[in-house]
Amino acid sequence: MIVLPRSVRIYVATAPANLRKSFEGLSNEVRSVLLSDPLSGDVLLFLHRRRTQVKLLMWTRGGYTVVHKRLERGRFTFPCQVREGVARVEIDAHELAMLLEGLVPTTQRAAMRWSPAQHNIPLASPGA
Repeated sequence: MIVLPRSVRIYVATAPANLRKSFEGLSNEVRSVLLSDPLSGDVLLFLHRRRTQVKLLMWTRGGYTVVHKRLERGRFTFPCQVREGVARVEIDAHELAMLLEGLVPTTQRAAMRWSPAQHNIPLASPGA
């Protein structure tokens, strides 16, 4: 199980990736294909052509973290929000957990849950 803060965004690359790449190769994919900053702290997910393997790249304090998972049977399901001409799709932590477990998301949505409102509260300056 991967625990992520609510502020972390999770992006799935829509084009198949070469998963023989590691830290530098995947970070270059993020820059060139996803047009994003690999140092942003976002989780960036790549699937290979057959969708039996997935790699996650994220910047954590002090360096990159790569998570690589291979399914022994079956395929990872692709997010249903994929559209033509879109390089990446944003998913939430629940969808990430389902994808990593190899579960097929249903068309039914989960029940609405309460979550605190996100406010942009200015931090007090040290001299205040």
